[in-house]
Amino acid sequence: MRTPDLARFTAPLRQLSGVRSVRSLGRVARSVGTLVESAGPLCACGDLVEIVDSGSGTRQVCEVIGFRDRNLLLMPMDQLHSVRPGDLVVPLGDGFRIPVGPALLGRVVDGLGRPIDGKGPVKGVLRAVTGTPPAAFDRPRVTEMMLTGVKSIDAAIPCGKGQRVGIFAGSGVGKSTLMGMIARSCLSQVNVIALVGERGKEVMDFVEESLGPEGLARSILVVATSDRTPLHRVRAADTAMAIAEYFRDQGADVLFMIDSVTRYAMAQREIGLSAGEPPATRGYPPSVFALLPRLLERAGRSQKGSITAFATVLVEGDDMNDPIADSVRSILDGHIVLSRRIAAGGRYPAVDVLESVSRVAKDVSTPEHLKLGRNLRKLMASYREAEDMINIGAYVPGSNPDIDKALKRHKPIQAFLNQDSADKCPFQRTLEELKKVAEE
Repeated sequence: MRTPDLARFTAPLRQLSGVRSVRSLGRVARSVGTLVESAGPLCACGDLVEIVDSGSGTRQVCEVIGFRDRNLLLMPMDQLHSVRPGDLVVPLGDGFRIPVGPALLGRVVDGLGRPIDGKGPVKGVLRAVTGTPPAAFDRPRVTEMMLTGVKSIDAAIPCGKGQRVGIFAGSGVGKSTLMGMIARSCLSQVNVIALVGERGKEVMDFVEESLGPEGLARSILVVATSDRTPLHRVRAADTAMAIAEYFRDQGADVLFMIDSVTRYAMAQREIGLSAGEPPATRGYPPSVFALLPRLLERAGRSQKGSITAFATVLVEGDDMNDPIADSVRSILDGHIVLSRRIAAGGRYPAVDVLESVSRVAKDVSTPEHLKLGRNLRKLMASYREAEDMINIGAYVPGSNPDIDKALKRHKPIQAFLNQDSADKCPFQRTLEELKKVAEE
């Protein structure tokens, strides 16, 4: 059998991954599902290798995710095809790198940084997709408000530049629509949006309807649909965060959004179980709970700029305490809960103000704003407490002054919280409307 021309196969990816030389070769020993075992070459976890098809000469890039005895465990970046026992395994370098730069603005790339929008290649400097979170004492405090243009958030759940916020909801409650509203209206300089594990149909819907031309112009989309390999989906989140870190290092205030962290965790679950990790809580191996803070802690403020992160969490059966939701909530600096009951009642965005919390509200709000927000919550809580009695006609007006006031302002508050997805609400207008419905 003729030996394949390795230089022809490996040259394009050597430039991408920064490889210096081919140190040794390995051979495919076993393949089960999406996992490939190879005898050699000499590599470390996280290194890239390339499997060269001995028949056609095609190449497939994989990442080393672990070891079994003396064999490497390899996970393909793309779908695995035509792998044979004995195929050559060639090391490519120390890790995956992508081109980043201003040319990415307005572009859509896949989880490996390759353009998928038909607008040609992207030029930029190469950057590793894995990064280290800023040291604790290198993080300035979050003290400046990040205006989202969404009334329910700016009024009652104020967010700050460099904050990390979770959007918790079941399927079909409006997460993508809310993300689009924030991306169009938020006062950020650059938006980096990762769609991880989404249905292919949803991508164009998000680009054209939720985001629109105005939002796309200052955004970068990183897309890894549900049919991509688990490693591709995990790397999509890392790729998006690496792009956000590049713009933060240039001094920009970056909005980072990932939809969804749950599917990111599910992809890592597939990788961990394939590598032989023991299943723990609801089948999630320990590596999932180690990976979540490693990704989310990379967001935040630095001495140069900021990354404000909004991470959606798809809760199973609307259970806000499932393992991923519970773990993510403990890492983030606040959470916005979308309610199926509110959505069914016709109010959008379906933000449940009473269940949502911003841990930096007092640091980014004026005393007046903070007081109005608390008044709004008090009125809504009083109404919810007496809602059943009101609905059956058992409440007698005059019995409780707080409930009387809440009942009188219930409809104005619901009208205030309702907002069309195309409506960008300036903060001054939000504050004026908030005063009308929440002032004592």
